[in-house]
Amino acid sequence: MNPIRHIPAGALLIGILLSGCTFTLPEDIVDLGTQDTCPEWTSEELQARAREFNHCTETSTLHCALGTLRGASPSPIHRTETGARICYLLADRTTKDQEKKERYAAEGVRWAEIALTERIEPIGAVHYYLAVNLGMAVRQHATLAVKNLKRLEEELLKAKELSPQEEQGGPLRVLGMLYLMAPPWPKGIGDGDKALELLKEAVEKHPGYPLNHAFYAQALWDLEEDDAIDQVKSHLGKSRELIEKGDWGTARERWLKDIEKIAADAEIKLSETEAGPGPGQ
Repeated sequence: MNPIRHIPAGALLIGILLSGCTFTLPEDIVDLGTQDTCPEWTSEELQARAREFNHCTETSTLHCALGTLRGASPSPIHRTETGARICYLLADRTTKDQEKKERYAAEGVRWAEIALTERIEPIGAVHYYLAVNLGMAVRQHATLAVKNLKRLEEELLKAKELSPQEEQGGPLRVLGMLYLMAPPWPKGIGDGDKALELLKEAVEKHPGYPLNHAFYAQALWDLEEDDAIDQVKSHLGKSRELIEKGDWGTARERWLKDIEKIAADAEIKLSETEAGPGPGQ
């Protein structure tokens, strides 16, 4: 078995045993450059606009939004997921500069923590974007990743309970992958059965989102291998079909590469007209 993992169990344990350094989240923020051409949004306008931000949003627009947020005096917008969501979108698309990626993600964690501290009622989206930012910030640091596994699980469980529909099943999808990638008990929280259950639920409830199919295919291959080869092929085909037919902005090429990696690992050749399964199959 040769699964594609972002946090391999062996690497995590070796990191704990051999690391002589203590990694912490970076505290310095990314320089957004000159923002003379940015719109003069009020906090209310920014919050309304930010609800539409996604992988298709221009990086310059996200920079303007983050700069506005940084300069805003304390206001209701700081009690929302806005800052964490903007940082997540910026970190996710930053692929060639790991340090910069982690600085965006760490800032996203801090915005989420501010929102959680100042809110009276919990909001699931804040927990979700806290978790995805934290995951990107610690992924490359084995010791820090292990240290934060439980926190990641807790934040995603809260997001799943309060806002399971965020980013089209994001809490289900990310929590499922966390259970798939983490080392199993007693070393960690890994649980293949939970992973399959959550990722199947994400596919059933949000069949139009490509990563739900891709991650479910990865879990099926990782845990069941040849016994699930037909399902793996179908879900990968459906994922690619959705990517090619939709507008996914900066994520498109990254997602296609992820699908090809899973297909190569399973020794699957996807045809150009590969059709995916119906929801839940």
